[in-house]
Amino acid sequence: MVDKDDAKDLIDRARRWLAEDPDPDTRAELAALLDAEDLDALRDRFAGLLRFGTAGLRGELGAGPSRMNRAVVIRAAAGLAAFLREHGKGDGLVVVGYDARHKSADFARDTAAVLTGAGLRAAVLPRPLPTPVLAFAIGYLGAVAGVEVTASHNPPRDNGYKVYLGFGYPEPGEGAGSQIVAPADAEIAAGIEAVDALAEVPRAEDGWTVLGDEVLEAYVERAVSVLAPGSPRTARVVHTALHGVGTETVTAAFARAGFPAPVPVAEQAAPDPDFPTVAFPNPEEPGAMDLAFATARAHEGTDLIVANDPDADRCAVAVPDASADAGWRMLTGDEVGALLATHLLRRGERGVFAESIVSSTLLGTLARAAGVPHAETLTGFKWISRVPGLRYGYEEALGYCVDPEGVRDKDGITAALLVTEFASVLKEEGRTLSDALDDLAREHGLHATAQLSARVADLSLIPAAMDRLRQSPPVRLAGLTVTSADDLSLPKDGLPPTDGLRYTLGTPSPEGAGSSPEGVRGRVVVRPSGTEPKLKCYLEIVLPAGLPVPEARERATALLAGLKRDVGAAAGV
Repeated sequence: MVDKDDAKDLIDRARRWLAEDPDPDTRAELAALLDAEDLDALRDRFAGLLRFGTAGLRGELGAGPSRMNRAVVIRAAAGLAAFLREHGKGDGLVVVGYDARHKSADFARDTAAVLTGAGLRAAVLPRPLPTPVLAFAIGYLGAVAGVEVTASHNPPRDNGYKVYLGFGYPEPGEGAGSQIVAPADAEIAAGIEAVDALAEVPRAEDGWTVLGDEVLEAYVERAVSVLAPGSPRTARVVHTALHGVGTETVTAAFARAGFPAPVPVAEQAAPDPDFPTVAFPNPEEPGAMDLAFATARAHEGTDLIVANDPDADRCAVAVPDASADAGWRMLTGDEVGALLATHLLRRGERGVFAESIVSSTLLGTLARAAGVPHAETLTGFKWISRVPGLRYGYEEALGYCVDPEGVRDKDGITAALLVTEFASVLKEEGRTLSDALDDLAREHGLHATAQLSARVADLSLIPAAMDRLRQSPPVRLAGLTVTSADDLSLPKDGLPPTDGLRYTLGTPSPEGAGSSPEGVRGRVVVRPSGTEPKLKCYLEIVLPAGLPVPEARERATALLAGLKRDVGAAAGV
């Protein structure tokens, strides 16, 4: 039974929120809940303020402080403005970009109004465009910060708010044009919490700039510069934007580069915030690539499929595979990461090659073999982008930074150009991306990765699983001995603390002797997702060089299946 005082307080808070809500849609939603006295729904929306963290804001659209809506965004913009004033940037330029999700244009306009009202200069991109265009625009225009309104590959009901800084903070000179990290997130959050009534936030009626196409043109020109002068440009691509904003920019970049025009997946080429042909607008999700596979089958001579997520900062690749039911096989993010690194190293590129701790150890092997520095960071491009001397960075979740001087973030457009260039080079040699992967396995050992991702309705299940693993760590996984177990919430290898666990796997235990070849290695990293209600387990098996590749892949597949089974059982998911 609901306590009467608690119910009255909840209703009073909802009425106060309703009185200042600037959006007729969320006002109508909230008024209907109040009229129906739906206390459960109200409690869900008023459980607390949507938390601002290093990923900014991300959540379900709707009324109330725990949802994404105009009232929450206005407060977020006010918090950002206060942060910039405190750091002496109160008259600086802030660039605002947005994708094609529900309410994105409204959130971008509200942000510009608040920033202008606070005395900053705001410039809004001309229409829904890829997140990398916003990240590029920060440096190109000399902005002190940037805001991208996007929920990336989240479900249609979500939206988000990502903040970049155009100046080095917390470290001077590092991270310009990069996503925020601590303590900037906490400082912005404090500014948000300091906002009392929404009416106290000055909002200009006009005065900000709506940019033209010159920034997009400059971005496309810069994107094409990642290609080697005079390189082959012959590979034929099928492209899907998954109902996001990537089609226009990808088409323009490929045309500028001189590649054959990508064949679009017609049903998914135009932006649509409802993402009608996919369950989740993420190329990694089952079924998301089915229409791309069908389009490729209908266009003989297609060399590869390239997919972007809805805001086009990620890039997925599929290659022909006669053994696959669809005739095509999705490459893992780690495979694409290794291919891009191999291509850059073959071109003689130097500098630091960096990855997140959940990505394949193959990148470190390639870097050592080429004599270039290698670095590992925590998960997320907010960390990868801050590596000093960065030349190339990637993480397994389809994120690749191939031009850190132009876009210091993951960029699905430049990654698409670079992987298509590599496919073209190989095509001229009578070879394919699959052949290149086989070469890597023969030379450096097969590095096979997979992921166990458990989506939960009850968020309490995630910390419970982490507690279970900390209290009862596994000693064997897939017949391999756990040779070390690292709790990443404690300082380790110079990394900032994070909620994660890492297990290193070595020689088969006596009980599992003969279940895997001599010299097999493995690694498991378990962490809560920072953007979705998921527990993520990143799995890797490494088999020694010299094995026949088909046999190695078969053995690795069996071992990865064993890891999924055993890690899931240990975590209770």
